[in-house]
Order: sequence, then C-alpha cells, then structure tokens
Amino acid sequence: MRKVTRRALLKSSVLGAAAVGVPAFAAGLDATATTRKGRVHQSVCQWCYPHIPVDQLAEYAAKIGLRGVDLLQPDEYEIPRRYGLVCTMGYAGGGEIGKALNRVENHAAIEQALRTNIPRAAKAGVPNVITFSGNRGGLSDEEGARNTIAGLNRVKKIAEDHAVTICMELLNSKRDHPDYMCDHTAWGVRVVQEVNSPNVKLLYDIYHMQIMEGDLIDTIRRNLQWIGHFHTGGVPGRHELDGTQEIQWDGVMRAIADAGFRGYVAHEFVPAGDPLVSLRKAAELCDV
Repeated sequence: MRKVTRRALLKSSVLGAAAVGVPAFAAGLDATATTRKGRVHQSVCQWCYPHIPVDQLAEYAAKIGLRGVDLLQPDEYEIPRRYGLVCTMGYAGGGEIGKALNRVENHAAIEQALRTNIPRAAKAGVPNVITFSGNRGGLSDEEGARNTIAGLNRVKKIAEDHAVTICMELLNSKRDHPDYMCDHTAWGVRVVQEVNSPNVKLLYDIYHMQIMEGDLIDTIRRNLQWIGHFHTGGVPGRHELDGTQEIQWDGVMRAIADAGFRGYVAHEFVPAGDPLVSLRKAAELCDV
C-alpha cells in the first residue's frame, strides 16, 4: 500500500480518496446524534481530513459522539469548543518530527514556543501539547536520551504550572520516519521516567508501535502511567480500522478502558473510502 504520513499529507494539496464534497459532507451532518458509552474518550486528528474545515469536522465529530479534535494549531484551539468539544492535542512549537529535543541546540527555541503557547492551550482547555525526540542523525540513543531529558526538564514546570501535559510521540522508524529516535516504548518510558513529571508523558501511537514492536496490550498495561494520549491507524497502510487490518481494535480499546485510562484516543487514520462513514465506523468499533 502507498505510504501515508502526517508530514507528507500536510504538504500535499490533494488527498485523492479522502477528499469530500460539500453535498456529501452536508449529508453526513444530517446523521442522528450519537451518545457513546464513555469508557474510551475518542477524538479525531484534523490533518487526516484536509478538505473538511475544522469547524465542520468538529460539528460532525460532536454528532457521532467524539470528545474532541486533535492536532490543531494555536489559532484553532478554540474552534472545537463551539460544538461542546475540546482540542485534545495541540501543536505548540514543540519541535518537528526530525528536529526536536534530542539536540541541545533546539532547546531554547522549543522552550520559547512552549512558554508562549502552553498558556494559550490552558486558556482554551487544551489538555495536551505535542513534542518529538527528533531524528538520530548519528547520535547514540544514550546521548539522545540525555539531551531529551535535559530539554524536557527545561519546560516541565511550564506544563505543571498550567495543568497541560507535554506528550512526546512514539513513531516508527522502520517505514514512515526513518532515523526517528523515540521509536520504541522502552526508550520513551526511560526518558519520561527520568523527567518524572505528571505533566510530561508519551503519545503512544498504536499504528506506529504495532509496526515497531507489536505486543500492544501488554506494553500498554505495563506502561500506562507514562502514557498521556493515544493515536490509532490501521496496519498496514494507515487506513480504516476494519477487517483488512491486523490489529484487533476493540480488544486494544477494551484493555485501555479496563486499565482506567481517562485521557483521549484520537483517530489518526487516512480514510481510503468515504471519510465520514469511515470515522463513524471507527467510533463505533472503539466504543467498548
């Protein structure tokens, strides 16, 4: 299947199958409002729906029982609140996938951005902001971990003072993000353990960790205290959560809910079919 990444899609002006016309979207909004069980607090990543305005995506998300919209820029933080939702994870200047905390020379810029944007996030009710390790670029994992810990120690009090959690994302380096450093749960957990702040955790991307490690349920259970947020995505291909995929999504969601996780699980798959139908079906499948 064609590789789909957040970075590539954000740079693209077309999405092919994920594009949606106004009539189709309007039909989706006519759907009957749905009340979910509430054991899994579901959200949706905006970048997967570039042809749907954030306002309209939030309106539809509210209709199908989601709790929020994920990965919004600071100027968009407030939009989901118009529909009774929240921005569940915000961009806040926490670096880029390939250039972030594992390089000391990036720390000052990241700190400055987070000092500006974390208060904005808190004001808008945004519980989490995203950051990254960065690529290895020849660094050993040990040196990269030391640098990342130092960088997070510089900004953790900002997060603590505003009750916002900084989440460092786990991504696969096998297929989508070659050379990315925070590509295994153990490395990420070691970093956040040493930072030792209730407001610095991991964004456990289920799609990426299935590719790198598998063993999802046991890994999540053992490390849940260090996980602040989840992303979904079908494996292989990062498309719909359905019978063509190798992850048993209802089982993973049940394990997350049974473990007492009260944060958000945001859908980060790129629809290959009708985007609104696919999102609704994912919400139903994960409503355990």
